[in-house]
Amino acid sequence: MDPFDVTGGGVADDARLDKAIEPLVRSHPTRSGVVTLPDGRDAFAARVLLADAAERTLDAQYYIWHQDQSGTLLFEALHRAAERGVRVRLLLDDNNTTGLDKLLAALNGHPNIEVRLFNPFRFRRWRAFGYLTDFARLNRRMHNKAFIADNEAAIVGGRNIGDEYFDAGEAPWFVDLDVLAIGPVISEVAHDFERYWESEPSRPAECVLPAVDSLAIAGLPTIASRVRHAPAAQSYMQALARRPFVDDLLAGRLEFDWVDTHLVSDDPAKALGRAAGEALLWPRLRRILGRPEHELELVSPYFVPTGAGVDYFTDTAKRGVAISVMTNALEATDVAAVHAGYAKWRKSLLKAGIKLFELKRLSSPPAVRDRGLTGHSASSLHAKALSVDRSRIFIGSLNFDPRSARLNTEMGFVIDSPQLADALADTFASDLFERMYEVRLSDAGELQWIEQQNGSRIIHNKEPDAGLRRRAIVFVLSFLPIEWLL
Repeated sequence: MDPFDVTGGGVADDARLDKAIEPLVRSHPTRSGVVTLPDGRDAFAARVLLADAAERTLDAQYYIWHQDQSGTLLFEALHRAAERGVRVRLLLDDNNTTGLDKLLAALNGHPNIEVRLFNPFRFRRWRAFGYLTDFARLNRRMHNKAFIADNEAAIVGGRNIGDEYFDAGEAPWFVDLDVLAIGPVISEVAHDFERYWESEPSRPAECVLPAVDSLAIAGLPTIASRVRHAPAAQSYMQALARRPFVDDLLAGRLEFDWVDTHLVSDDPAKALGRAAGEALLWPRLRRILGRPEHELELVSPYFVPTGAGVDYFTDTAKRGVAISVMTNALEATDVAAVHAGYAKWRKSLLKAGIKLFELKRLSSPPAVRDRGLTGHSASSLHAKALSVDRSRIFIGSLNFDPRSARLNTEMGFVIDSPQLADALADTFASDLFERMYEVRLSDAGELQWIEQQNGSRIIHNKEPDAGLRRRAIVFVLSFLPIEWLL
């Protein structure tokens, strides 16, 4: 049998994950092993592998979990683990569970599965009414993302669960980044999951969702089987089977970077507006990463620096620190309002010497009506990372905007790794450069977007591939007092 049977058989008994991990951890007792997962298919395979290899516990914590191809297959992986006797816990933010109530209730009905909803809506059907009557609470969400097997291995990063995060189904897809970790840092991830699981905003599913009968529970494998045998899923699974990632991990050939790694996360009380300032992730992250001396590279799909952030970047640049920021171009962003919160600061940042790069839309948009402020883009940036002096790096769920700083809870790894920091910095000069615009100021002080295409240099004097209506929306929104919500 294949050690990783992508058709649903799981991991063979003679290829358990702990056999591959334990010798590595014993050889590096004071360091954690980390490997980045920039490829969506490897990121999906890694999660299925952890689920199928788990023998004792499986904990998952996410902001979004779609009931599409990849989401259904991972729901099935959790159910498979529970059928083997693994204790499975699933903690989901309730903001994106529309249409999932019956499925989550069915999973929760399994004797080995517990489901909790973070900051749940009281009105299951009329959620907009919930926002109208309880906005201050429901506006705060759990944005964390973690997948933990047997408290031995964990995946932390920017990806939610859904086809767009794993290069599955049809575009749009996201450019994203996770970290697979083993070693001492796993105890920090496990402790943090417990902290959120037991927190006040985390409610048992049976207290929120209607009960389901045994037939709904028994029907879970049937639903997954229909998805798994669809032609698109078959093609995706066959592509996974050809990738070397899982075999390399199980055979001990995967090259981990053995470095000092620590988890940073918000106090879950932030979701209630009760967390003390020193318990928030952003100020802690700045203390841990330290004061940049030479270089600062920042990657964020939603970048809203605010006036205070512009002052920080300006002061840092005046000290001779080279600062580069990568975010989404207007054509690629899926939230025009957030782009408005960034666009109005571009000239100030450029005048201070900060380099701005905007990722292009990577494929044609789907044939659906543009939903304006909240509609999906074609493929766009979703990774969140920060590199300081090519020596320390943060990878996690934190967007560099007021919402992540003040409203939503976030988490991520701080990794002392010149190798990973170098890799992030090099993306600004790699082949990814042809997939970005560099934003500059003309001699007249106006914005220009510089595009490299087949060795040629193209200059745009307006936001590229963004229609007049979309540009007008951003212009109007930039004057509204909504920055604190972005």
